[in-house]
Amino acid sequence: MNIYWESFKTFTRIGMFTIGGGYAMLPLIEADVVDKKQWIGKEEFVDLVAIAQSCPGILAVNISIFLGYKLKGVPGSIVCTLGTVLPSFLIILLIALFFQTFRENETVQSIFLGIRPAVVALIAAPTFKMAKSAKIGWTNIWIPVVSALLIWQMEISPVYIIILAGLFGFLYGKFVEQNEK
Repeated sequence: MNIYWESFKTFTRIGMFTIGGGYAMLPLIEADVVDKKQWIGKEEFVDLVAIAQSCPGILAVNISIFLGYKLKGVPGSIVCTLGTVLPSFLIILLIALFFQTFRENETVQSIFLGIRPAVVALIAAPTFKMAKSAKIGWTNIWIPVVSALLIWQMEISPVYIIILAGLFGFLYGKFVEQNEK
């Protein structure tokens, strides 16, 4: 098996058949790279998603960069990233070429109205699955809830939330867990 070709095919298929962006891609990426191909484990996938979210850029591209690098270094990163972005690039290029022709079409508008709720579900499903993998329970559910409210209601930048969460996690690990041992 050629890992370059296999990873390119995997990420191209994921990129081609996912509507809704990076969060909608998460279940497909997890199914392929964790469950089917076993390139990484579940906990490593959750860590990978956390790192990819905290880096600037597109979530799915960040995941493909990190995973490709883990598999085969810089060449692996390039191959996985190309597999991820090529389908979207080609689809957007086609849409741009024909958008003006179909923009006012009622059928096209109805299709997009139907797709919107499905995209919300595609984003919600991996969120709950990741919460389970990240061991979010009744004792720590307040962390993502408060974070979401700060971002949504108070318009605090997610960057500050990530920095604060990292700082509190470090302090918790250093002082609280250390004292429990």
